[in-house]
Amino acid sequence: MKMVRRLLGMIALLWMSVATAQVQDVPGGPAVDQLNVTPGVTPISHEIYSLHWMIMIVCTVIFIGVFGTMLYSIVMHRKSRGYKAAKFDENLTIELTWTVIPFLIIVGMAIPASRTVVAMKDTTGADLTIKATGYQWKWGYEYLDGPATGVHFLSNLSTPQDQIEGKAPKSNTYLLEVDRPLVVPVDKKVRVVLTAADVIHSWMVPDFGVKQDAVPGYLRDTWFRASKPGIYRGQCAELCGKNHAYMPIVVEVKSAEDYAKWANEQKSAMAAATEDPNKTWSKDELFAKGKEVFAANCVACHQANGQGIPGTFPALNGDTKYVLAPMKEQILTELNGHPGTAMAAFRDQLSDVQLAAVITYTRNAWDNAGKGPDPVVQPSDVKALR
Repeated sequence: MKMVRRLLGMIALLWMSVATAQVQDVPGGPAVDQLNVTPGVTPISHEIYSLHWMIMIVCTVIFIGVFGTMLYSIVMHRKSRGYKAAKFDENLTIELTWTVIPFLIIVGMAIPASRTVVAMKDTTGADLTIKATGYQWKWGYEYLDGPATGVHFLSNLSTPQDQIEGKAPKSNTYLLEVDRPLVVPVDKKVRVVLTAADVIHSWMVPDFGVKQDAVPGYLRDTWFRASKPGIYRGQCAELCGKNHAYMPIVVEVKSAEDYAKWANEQKSAMAAATEDPNKTWSKDELFAKGKEVFAANCVACHQANGQGIPGTFPALNGDTKYVLAPMKEQILTELNGHPGTAMAAFRDQLSDVQLAAVITYTRNAWDNAGKGPDPVVQPSDVKALR
């Protein structure tokens, strides 16, 4: 038996050493051997960190005091030592003691906690306001004021599909990386106005001490003030459907000068990319653009080969109901989605040109080429049905 125990102990130690060597800190998540919440880089996150330690210490002292007294009493005043239990109906001193002391402890914890909660909800005096909209499964950002006023974009998961499918080694930022991060200036109070287009999502960035639900049909807000430049990561923290785990949040905090430069670049890029929905596009142009739109917005559900996910998302390859049928119904599906199904509406996420391009792509990709009517859908066709 001793040999067996020694062998099991050696195996356990070996397994622990291998596991520890492989585990790394997760950006935006818990660190190895982390015992507390993250200190973060905002005043609110610092207050949350301090509150957590304070309340943990208070609870530990109470635990040791109560159970220590109980254990001492049981051991030192047991019947075998000749002690007899006292018998009395009431004791005013004890009644007051175990009422007043817990009350004072609770008040002592509630005052700083309430102060922090009130500060978390105070979004007044913001230097910058950004609207964040949750979609299944991505975030949309729109800058409502400041140097980047009018800039808007979608932020999609950018983790390679090979990593998700286990065909390639996972990076340290696995499922925590996006194609376009939210960019904000350092040391500025940033107000984030949140809503959702389909189901309830939640915008959470641990380093900011922020977690706020995004509810369809409602506007809710939160704020943060990052104290140093860097890249900070979070995730949707509300179970929102099949791809809930594929909905990361990345915020890049820049210096005031770099932020102003970024804002000018984004405005210039948007102006250059403005597309005329009345322009007639060639089939090749629409197909190439549609392939990019499909990869960014559709591939997670309908798969790169167009086969979909049986029982959840229909196949687009060979689909005769929409893709290989007259274009009207497919355009309306892309615009309005399908109520009661996982198909979301894209009228607020994609432009007429992007919708026309992705529809044209699905009608000519895989084995669909030449098999149905309306192989080319123009932006004007989408605009007419919007």
